[in-house]
Order: sequence, then structure tokens, then C-alpha cells
Amino acid sequence: MGRVAKLLAFAYAAALVASWFAMGLEPAEPPAPTDRPSLMVAAIGGDGLPVDGGADVRVAYFDEGPEGANEAVLLLHGSPGSSSELRALRGPLAEERRVLTVDLPGFGASQRAAPDYSVRAHAGYVLALLDALEVERVHAVGFSMGGGVALELYAAAPERVASLTMLAALGVEELELLGDHQLNHGLHLLQVGLFRAARWLVPHFGRLDGSFLGLPYARNFADTDQRRLRGILESFAPPALVLHGEGDFLVPVAAAREHARIVPQAELVVLPEPAHHFLPWEQAPEVVGYIDAFLDRADAGAAPVRSTAAPERLARANEPFDPASVPPFEGPALFTVLLLLAVATLVSEDLACIGAGLLVADGRLSWVAGSAACFVGIFVGDMLLYLLGRAFGRAALHRRPLSWIASEEAVERASRWFDRKGIAVIFLSRFTPGLRLPTYVAAGVLRTSFARFALFFAVAGLIWTPALVGIAALAGEQLAHALGGLGARQLPWLVALVLGLLLLYRNLPLVFTHRGRRILRGRWLRLTRWEFWPPWITYLPVLPHVAWLGVRHGGLAKCTAANPALPAGGFVGESKSAILEGLGPEHPEIPDFALLRASDGPDARAERARAFVDADGHLPVVLKPDAGQRGSGVALLDRADDAVRHARELEHDAILQQVVHGPEFGVFWVREPGAERGRVFSVTVKQLPEVVGDGRRTVEELLLDDPRACAMHGAYLAELGQDAEAVLPEGEVRRLVEVGTHARGAIFLDGEHLRTPALEEAVERIASRFEGFHFGRFDVIAPSEEAFAEGVGLRVIELNGVTSESTNVYDPKFSVLAAYRTLWAQWTLAYRIGAANAALGAPTVGLLGILQELRKYRKGQAQHLKLPHEILSRP
Repeated sequence: MGRVAKLLAFAYAAALVASWFAMGLEPAEPPAPTDRPSLMVAAIGGDGLPVDGGADVRVAYFDEGPEGANEAVLLLHGSPGSSSELRALRGPLAEERRVLTVDLPGFGASQRAAPDYSVRAHAGYVLALLDALEVERVHAVGFSMGGGVALELYAAAPERVASLTMLAALGVEELELLGDHQLNHGLHLLQVGLFRAARWLVPHFGRLDGSFLGLPYARNFADTDQRRLRGILESFAPPALVLHGEGDFLVPVAAAREHARIVPQAELVVLPEPAHHFLPWEQAPEVVGYIDAFLDRADAGAAPVRSTAAPERLARANEPFDPASVPPFEGPALFTVLLLLAVATLVSEDLACIGAGLLVADGRLSWVAGSAACFVGIFVGDMLLYLLGRAFGRAALHRRPLSWIASEEAVERASRWFDRKGIAVIFLSRFTPGLRLPTYVAAGVLRTSFARFALFFAVAGLIWTPALVGIAALAGEQLAHALGGLGARQLPWLVALVLGLLLLYRNLPLVFTHRGRRILRGRWLRLTRWEFWPPWITYLPVLPHVAWLGVRHGGLAKCTAANPALPAGGFVGESKSAILEGLGPEHPEIPDFALLRASDGPDARAERARAFVDADGHLPVVLKPDAGQRGSGVALLDRADDAVRHARELEHDAILQQVVHGPEFGVFWVREPGAERGRVFSVTVKQLPEVVGDGRRTVEELLLDDPRACAMHGAYLAELGQDAEAVLPEGEVRRLVEVGTHARGAIFLDGEHLRTPALEEAVERIASRFEGFHFGRFDVIAPSEEAFAEGVGLRVIELNGVTSESTNVYDPKFSVLAAYRTLWAQWTLAYRIGAANAALGAPTVGLLGILQELRKYRKGQAQHLKLPHEILSRP
């Protein structure tokens, strides 16, 4: 942070502290008003009833017109607002009638602090005021939010309400803002949070506390459950007048029409445009005329009540609400929806465009408005990515949140793409899934012209965004036509449609290029060939079998006793160096290795690494975590200086291991307690995939055109780095991966044909040296397949415990059912051996211990070195 930035930060902090001090000095509440009466009433909670032990709340009001009348006109203001907004109504109405105009708690001259600000609580305050003033009945006139207060007053004391005037009033929630209670309530809670944050994080010296748009206004909406109001309207029996402006942009005129429909005796008056929401002061004479005439009819008994409403009106009132009657968003609702769509693009561009399209299909939004909102959000978000890359360079890739969404590897690829294609890649990346974020960051890192970047992006975005919104709108319209709407009843179909559109958006652009079609082919293989499934899916059918085995053998933890020589039987996090020590490093089958302890400090690790790599025949070397699995943190190092440098950087225990050349195999071995000998359960042949150059195509193009390698395209790119863009001379062989793990792309084939008595004998000789080892897989390198089958020249580079797999099942020749039969048999042996060892006194580790070990391993895995590709050995 620069000096100027520090000074500004200090000044802001000082102003903030001074603001808090000023807020503490000011009185909590303004004094009682002198221009109008007020009285103290018991605090009311959200249920409309007095709060036990609550402090009284001051309520200010105007009481005008004939004194002593036990019936009055009750004027209720909106939110934000106060009685002052109704002054143009109360004077004319008070010429012949008693008129009460109330400042609801939190507003005007009434007390600001109250336990609850909902319309139900406000109705409780009004009822207490009427009792104190001995007013028996009222003609309630509710403006805007005041309409909800009037309805709750009727729900609390129906005998006290002689008539109701809904003046530009809110009521049914289906026509309020987004039309859904959860969405509306979420917005109101967000508004409350913003007001609270502004109060404490913005220096205002108490001025915000009394502002028009203050916390009571936000709480008024957040505390109100508007779902209740439809039921109150449906049961409202006295005379009613619904008075609304055609151009109301806060409460749509459709709400007024719905209120008049479900209150069949209601008189509906819609003032033509330009009449809008603010009728009490912009068209006061006209409003007073309608209200005065209505009250005359109500007093004379000439206004209809529910029991005398026209039969056709009663029939319509009994019909269910028609979602198709909801009009397009307008006013604040439209602004809110467009803002939400723009913000949503920062989370997921595709989902935001789908949401906009479905709103278009539902008739709530125009295609132009939805597309524009999404485009603005996408444009702003991607400009921010560009500016982050430009301001912080490559260092930004190591900072959150950018490190979560754009890897350094992907940005490097995008940078190289820039080198080949120029600034046109900005346009192309908009149509290439997976390349957008890294390309925009790379554009900033490379300091591409902002104007040119914005221009190319804008052109691409103006093509792409409306297309996505339009596709979703067309699909939504078809679904609505088939199902009769897009309401809650169609939710399963809507979810299916959204998932289908996401799939389409992610894959459709790929159809138009050869590279894209090969990527799609790879994705299809990963979906349809079980060998490519992620482990959590692969093991779903295995888990019930494991649970049954746990019940059968007296506990899920019994398998952890399968290998007493290993902590938790080798379930997770076992030390590779300890296992190699147990196998006897003095024997020729164990390659040389050196343990690098994190606790020894960087100098000691560097000295040990130097000594190891300087020994004859120890380069290249393998660097791997001492506790690791599935190839995490494993790399092949060519140079001694790299080994020493990375030894210094280690934050976890690791080993350097001598590289052994030759084909690699997996040998799964078991020996049941008490048996004289063990046996080989399965054999796996490991192959490292290769491509052969043709002098024309890059390595990436070659692997994409390979029938199998295309399925591991992403994994191989991560291994290859910039080598993926090299064009190989004709006939030159390029290995795609250097580590023989299935997760990183090695090919596993069944090696049953190599299981011979000689191999069994050789493995038995090695395994028997490790006292307390009964179950697991040896990773073995041999000079050739023939030597392996004869048990000659075997070198053990790793041994894995109880959670190791019989990896021959990944051979494509095996069906998924055949693979599961093998895995089930493997786990059956693990529990049988574990239970037998436990009976002999071997310790087990409980579920809590296993979870702790998993957590410990995951924490250590996060520290595994991610080594740059250029230091990996290449043939």
C-alpha cells in the first residue's frame, strides 16, 4: 500500500471513530413533538400483541375534525413516509368527519426504536391508539404500505373497521417486486444488512439515523409477512374502495385489479396516466372527491358489502390466482431484476442468461432488457479481470479470489495463444468454454490495449449474450406451451430445462471446430467408460458392501487392522519412507531414497538432497510427498539444482527416490493371518501413453486425435505445459505423462498372463520381510515383461496399504460389473484379514480417528509442491 493510500485509510478510520463518538453523544430518540399530540403505548411484537416487559413506544398523531366522535377516518401513510404526506387529504376530509392521521413507529414524529416494524405490529399500535382515544370504528384509508397496516387492523379487530380504502396500496405478494415471498424477503433482508453496514461503516455523525430512507423503512418491509394479506383480503366483508394510478411504477396497477377481484364488493377506480403512485399529494383534490363520495355511500349503507356483492363478482373472487395475469416487471421491480441479473453474471454467466431467458419466456421481461442486463454484468466483470491482471500482473494469480477461478497454468496457455493469434483471441475466447477467464487475465498481464480489448470483447459479447438469452427464451416458451405455464408446479421441468441449457451452452460452441469435436468425444468417453469416472462415483456401489462387511465383522474400523505394521492399516497418510524401511532398504529390490523432513529446516534438507543427487546414478530423481496418493505432488527432476531448490521449499515431509527404468507393474498381494504363504490377487501392467509426431500437428492435436488420449485431454495438458504446443517431427515419440498413476493419465491393463509361480515366489520373498504386512499393492518396475514374469530384477518403488486398489480393473476389457466384483472381493479380504488380526490383538482405528487422518492428509496435500513443467524430464 502506497503512502497516499495509507493516509487516506487513516483519515477514513479517524472519521469513522469520530462518527461513532458523535452517535453516542446524540440522544437515542428525538424529543416529543410540540405540533401534534402523542401518547405512550405498550411495545408491540411481530404477532401484533404487546411485548412482555417491553418499554413503551411513543406514537404521534393528528386528531382533526369534530371532537368526541366515536367514529373516525383513519389515514395510514406509506414507507418510507409519515403523516405529512397525507396532509392534503386530512384537511378536506376533516371538514365533516373526525380524521386521525398516525405517524407509525419508526417514522415522522413517533419513536424510532421499536421491537418490530411489520404492518402487523403497526396495526397493534393503531389499535392501542384507538382504544386510548375511545374511537370505536374507523374508515381505514391505507396508502402504499399503509394498506397492509389497514388489512392487519381488520384481521385483528374486524368489528372496528367500517370500510377500507386501498390507496395505491400494496396487498397480494404475487404482484409485489419479484412476486415470490422468499425472493422478496431475501431482498428486504439484504437491504437491512446494507443499512446496518452503512450505519457503522460510513462516517455520518448520526445523520443517517434520522434519514428518510433509514433502518425503520428497511425493517418495515423485512419484518412484514406479506403472504398474510391475500387471506385477509379474501375474507374482507365491509365496503371497500380500490383507488390506483394507471402509471404506478411502485405498486403495479395489476395489484389493484387483483385486490378488486378477490374483494368482490370493492369499487375499483383507476386514474388514467399520468397518475402514478404519489396520488395523495399530486392529485389530492381528485382523491379526496372519490374517498368522500365512497364514505358517504358507506355511511348511508349504499355501498355493497361481501354478502351483497354481485354473483358474477363472487364467482370471480373464488377463482384461484392466475400466474399468467402477472404483468411485466416495471419501476423498482424492473430495476431490481436487471441489477440482480447483472450481478448474477459474476457468479455464472450461463445461469444468469438462462434466468433472463426464462423471464422473457414468462412475459416478465423483454429480450432486449434481459440481454442488456446480462451483457453489462459480463462486460463489467471481465473488464475487472483484465484490470486485475494489468494492475497486479502474474502476482494476482496467487491471490484470492482470482486464484479460485483462473490458474496460472491456464493463463500461461492463454498468453501463448495471444502470441499466436493476436488480440483476436479475445473475440474467439468468448465462444470457447474454459478459455474466457484466463484469456481476459492474460490480456491484462500482457498489458493489451484496454480500448482494443474492450472493443473486441464488446463485439463478441453483443453477439454471444443475446443469443444465449434468446435460446433460453425460446426453450422456455416451448416448455410453457407444453406444460401450460412456468410456475411452481413445473419446477422439476424447469430444473431439467436449466440443466439442459447449461449443457448446451457449454458444448454447442465446440461442435463448430475439429478441436472442439474431439474434446466432446473425450467428454463422451469420460461419461460412458467407467474407467474415467471420478472416484466418488466409482465407489458409490462399493460403499454399501463395505458397510455390510463392517456389520458382519463387528465394526467399520476392522479393516484398519489388516496391516498391523502400518498406521490404520495404511488407510491414508502412511509414510512411504517407513514402508520402504520396513521392506529393507539394504535389499536390491528397494531403490535408493532419501527422506527430507520438513522439521529439519531448509538448509539441512538442501544438504541431504545435494548428497543424494550427487551419488552415482541418482539423476534423474523422483520427488514425492512422504504421505501421498494418486500422484499428488509427484514429479521427475532432471537437474541437481532443481532437486536442491525444491528441497528448500518443502513444507511437508518428502522423499527423493532413485529413478528405475523399465516397465511398471502393480502387484496386489494378500496373506491371511496364520497362512504359510501369501498370494498374488491381481497384476496390473502400467503403460505411459505416447503420441508419434507427423511434422504437422502439435502434441495437443495429436493427443486429441488419439482414440483414448482425448478422454484425458485436460490431465495431459496439465502435465505437458507449453510442450503441448510443440510440433513433433515425423516419427518422433512424445510421452504424455511421466508418472504411472491412473489419475494422471497412465494406462492400466490386466496382467493376469504374467502371473507365474516364479513371480509369486519373488513377491512372497519381498513381502515376508515386512512383519505385520498382509494386504496391499506393490508398485514394481522390472527390466521387461519377461523378467517380471520370471521374478527377476524386480524393484519396489512403493507399497500401498488397505485402501490400495486392484488396479487391473481399469483395463477397458472389464465391464463395470466385473470391476465391481473384483473390488467387492478385495474389500471382503480386507475385512476378513482385519477381523482376524484384531482377534489376535492388532489395534484398530475408529471412525473418528480415520476422519482425523483424512483431514490431516488433506491439509498436507494442500502443501504439495506444484512444480513447473519445464523441469520435468522428457525423453
